[in-house]
Amino acid sequence: MTEKIKQQILAVRDTGLTNMFDTYVVQRIANDMGYFELVIFIEEYRREYAHFILTGEA
Repeated sequence: MTEKIKQQILAVRDTGLTNMFDTYVVQRIANDMGYFELVIFIEEYRREYAHFILTGEA
């Protein structure tokens, strides 16, 4: 997970629009914000994404 991906996750979280475990909505919001790297990351590395949400560790 790159620093850019971490920042994009935090930016989506800061919108407060969804539960961060609702990955489909997170991907939609990320897409709307132009965070295409995050959309792909969640699709390919869902487990790592969930680990980051739970622990804050990459």
